[in-house]
Amino acid sequence: MRGVMTRPNILFFLPDQHRYDWLTSNPDLPLRMPNLDRLMKGGTRFTRCYTPSPVCSPARACLATGRGYTRAGVMGNHQSTPTDLDNYYRILRDAGYQVSGVGKFDLHKPDRDWGLDGKNMLPEYGFTSGCDNEGKGDAITSWHLDRKPRGPYMHHLTGEGQVEAHLGMYAEEKGLDWSAISPLPEGDYCDNWIGSNAISEIESFEKNKPWHLVINFTGPHDPYDVLPAMEEAWRGVEFPDPINPGDDDPVEVQRRRRYYAAMLENIDSQMGRIMKAVEERGELENTLIVYSSDHGEMLGDHGSWQKCKPEEGSSHIPLILNGPGVPKGEVLEALVSLHDLSATYIESSGQELPEGMDAQSLWPVMRGEKERSHVVVGLNAWRMVLLGSAKVVFRKTGEVQVYDLKKDPDETSPQEVGPTNEALVEECRKIIAEEAPFPK
Repeated sequence: MRGVMTRPNILFFLPDQHRYDWLTSNPDLPLRMPNLDRLMKGGTRFTRCYTPSPVCSPARACLATGRGYTRAGVMGNHQSTPTDLDNYYRILRDAGYQVSGVGKFDLHKPDRDWGLDGKNMLPEYGFTSGCDNEGKGDAITSWHLDRKPRGPYMHHLTGEGQVEAHLGMYAEEKGLDWSAISPLPEGDYCDNWIGSNAISEIESFEKNKPWHLVINFTGPHDPYDVLPAMEEAWRGVEFPDPINPGDDDPVEVQRRRRYYAAMLENIDSQMGRIMKAVEERGELENTLIVYSSDHGEMLGDHGSWQKCKPEEGSSHIPLILNGPGVPKGEVLEALVSLHDLSATYIESSGQELPEGMDAQSLWPVMRGEKERSHVVVGLNAWRMVLLGSAKVVFRKTGEVQVYDLKKDPDETSPQEVGPTNEALVEECRKIIAEEAPFPK
């Protein structure tokens, strides 16, 4: 393996709610993601990457700060990422990088005020340019606060005369957990608009100066909304049923799964546009390309949808790296966490990790030198430790669940705590006490 190329550009694709197993590497799913498929085949795929917390704001705070769930200062979507903690964006900026991002950042989600140009709070977090827009739900809820746009996406739809059409898709629905066909023109569909914003950022970067660009797609997050052409392209395609499904209408379950796949294919198409823009600048060979997600999606497994669960569908995420210094065609089973990317990017920029970060760079893992012994995932009501093939979930109520993911990958048979696993549970309990204790 070659050494890390000096100060590569960093192109980071971060969709919202892409679960770990919905990749073209899974032969059981009829997915179409040719650009991501090429990245996997020409790079390294981590099969055991987990989010530090399976909900938007906490996961993205951990990623930014390189800290674990209880140390990043964000316990739920009601809190903003603290600006007084070190984060990798500022470290890259201070190292001379152009630091940009587009899409749904969710770093100050509770404000519901992104600025009509999407630049509110970007300098405070370390960005030198970019456009932070509303997520799917926030676009609607923020509009209804005072019937005017509070962010750049709804501002864009206002200018295009598309607000009422967009609102109409949501009008008779309750919550976000549903499927629909969007009436928007192709260029106004949110992820396509984000893709265009990403290309504008790339074209604005100063030549001969390294850059970092994170593209925070809003899909495949629910609602499962697609354009008519996307619906038509997936019409009639059948997907495997969820694991241990609940009482949901099987027809609706299949529709949601098709639309989820359609959103992934559309994101892949936007990735192709964006990578072409990098190639046209002559910078593709010196660009580290990374694909992951903030958290997963249950997609009907165990009768659940969306996230916030310790189950694999919710907490287990994809991670692919491709570019200078990355081994080609490798599939690694090492346990890693989403927030390890912050340390990876800092090392790529030639800087030292600041004190207080829990993240561990992936470069030594890819060189076969060092890997994590365990990963911790958490949310308010529970904590989870991944240790080898074991998965131990501690509930705030005192309940403990133990799984062996090698023998029971679908998590259908939790083990009772007893003499055979007592030492394992105690070891994991100590890890939680040290790294992610429940508040007293």
